[in-house]
Amino acid sequence: MSVAYINDRQALLTLLFQWSSAGWIRDLDAAFADQLAQLTPEADTTCLLAAALVSHLAGQGHLLLDLQQLQAHPRSLIAVQPQEAKNDLATPESFIAALAAHDWEKELRRWTAVGEGDGNEPLVLDGSRLYLRRYWRHEQRITAKIEARVTQTTEWAAEDTRALLDCLFPRDDTNASEARWQKIACALGARSPFAVITGGPGTGKTTTVIRLLALLQSLNIKTGNPALRIALAAPTGKAAARLNESIAKQVEALSELALPEGAQATIPKEVKTLHRLLGARPDTRHYHYHARRSLPFDMVVVDEASMVDIDMMAALLDALPPHARLVLLGDKDQLASVEAGAVLGNLCQRADVGYYNDEIAHWIETTTGFVLENDYRDTRGRALDQSVAKLRHSFRFDSQSGIGQLAHAVNAGDASQALKVIKDQTYTDLTHIKLSTKAPYPKLTALAVAGRKDNASALGLSHYLQRIHRQETRPAISAGKARWDAWAADILDAHTAFQLLTPLRQGPWGVEALNERIEQALMRDNLIHKTEDTSHWYEGRPVLVTGNDYGLKLMNGDIGITLNAPRQFDTQATSETTDDSGLTLRVAFPDGQGGIRWVLPSRLQRIETVYAMTVHKSQGSEFAHTALVMPDTLSPILTRELIYTAVTRAKSTFTLLDANEGLLAHAIERRIQRHSRLFA
Repeated sequence: MSVAYINDRQALLTLLFQWSSAGWIRDLDAAFADQLAQLTPEADTTCLLAAALVSHLAGQGHLLLDLQQLQAHPRSLIAVQPQEAKNDLATPESFIAALAAHDWEKELRRWTAVGEGDGNEPLVLDGSRLYLRRYWRHEQRITAKIEARVTQTTEWAAEDTRALLDCLFPRDDTNASEARWQKIACALGARSPFAVITGGPGTGKTTTVIRLLALLQSLNIKTGNPALRIALAAPTGKAAARLNESIAKQVEALSELALPEGAQATIPKEVKTLHRLLGARPDTRHYHYHARRSLPFDMVVVDEASMVDIDMMAALLDALPPHARLVLLGDKDQLASVEAGAVLGNLCQRADVGYYNDEIAHWIETTTGFVLENDYRDTRGRALDQSVAKLRHSFRFDSQSGIGQLAHAVNAGDASQALKVIKDQTYTDLTHIKLSTKAPYPKLTALAVAGRKDNASALGLSHYLQRIHRQETRPAISAGKARWDAWAADILDAHTAFQLLTPLRQGPWGVEALNERIEQALMRDNLIHKTEDTSHWYEGRPVLVTGNDYGLKLMNGDIGITLNAPRQFDTQATSETTDDSGLTLRVAFPDGQGGIRWVLPSRLQRIETVYAMTVHKSQGSEFAHTALVMPDTLSPILTRELIYTAVTRAKSTFTLLDANEGLLAHAIERRIQRHSRLFA
């Protein structure tokens, strides 16, 4: 290692930009260090490297740079694959290792760009942990606001709560035992103004929260208090639309229960995205609602909370009135948000065991009739523990379900058991397709197009495309919008029958290459028809929205299908051409309220074709048949949480495609460890 790099600021900055050109760090990371170097001439190379590292780690989802970890495991901070290394360029691992013995804390504490608490410095050093100030401030505010809520209790009469819970969860119900933790979660949620309900797929998170809302509204009615003003939210439009569908059914089911009059009617059915709930202002980090202008609600429920990053959670808590309740729903074992932070994971890190104290155990027994086992009790349980409930029974996957067994093995980090399950041919809902390293794509595209030949329920993309081409079901051009909406909704529903997932965006196994190959296969089978005139727009093309568009009311993650439809469905159609049939291309999106939003292709600016989708983008979605294709080389992105998220996107059938089963074992054994002090 050249001494010049270690002692020369300019040489270091040059090296950082070389690393960004190589793709090892972001341009932003190098530019951040460069800007601080210009503002603070006293900064040495250790300080500037620390600034680049904390910025880089933020881009990887971490909230801080742990200086103790840096000194103990310097090679773990920037992942560079062996095949990416360049002979003439010092790698981050070797360079950081060469500086690891330096007294980083001492140098950082005398740097004017670093503070140790409240202030305006861009960096904060908290003990041996270096933060970007924004994330330090968010962590402090989130901790303070949640701790303020979990230390409060709502004193409902235990006998009233018990009577209503027995109404919502009848003791003579055949599923009463399996729904035990749902009932306990409602009891905990009624007691505390802050509640977290976590659980895997099919454990009944939506059912539980609707019954919690029914319980709270009923208790207010019985005590003469006004009904709670409730807002339902989700991080993405896709997650909001899915929650909309399930909530309507759950609220309707309450009509069969003997609840106080008016309780059911006060439960909302409309779900908004968090951006829309807070009133996001385009191209800024600011919202209409904030600490000085609170949300006009008494309770907010957030679904798919694992996708909520630290910026959004801080904004939500700022905008929440002090008296308002907050309920977070989500699967703690799924991938965390794409942006920095793993808030739900931090909140639920002790959920498996419970740690309920004697007071809470007594409340649970009094209001639900269930006696907590000693395994879930701990007199030293923290205040936060008393507000977190884990649902432990899956109503979707039983002992005969290969998907359930695979998800359990993956979640437990048991790679050998996961491989055993995936290869066990007795599970009809699982298939393992071995790809040839020489010619992997024929099997992959055949599955994507036609599904599994041995399983009629394991459909492929041809299912929804054939439905589009079925002339007997296509509405006449003179049919009203309601008829066309119903047809488009049927196509969109058919599209959820299959989805191919991949961990990567780039490379031969990334979404871009896979989408191109699948598109070519669909053209060969005459399932789609592209011409030079239509360019990349054609009937049947599925598209994924990759950025919020408030003008079109489309959110990041929304999926639409391109269809030929009457031009009058869009008032902006004057410049569009119409074919001889009087139809023109529109992209049909669900509007989240049972209808369809028809959008001109030319108005969509941030979209991509979605025959294949990254696992990250699939969060908040479910597909009848989900297939995961593994890359053929190691990648830092391959983790247990990624595999678990992919497997649990499948409602009825899961297919794994790989050329190297060792990569699956490698991924299952690797956990995402996002550095944070939030509730540590």
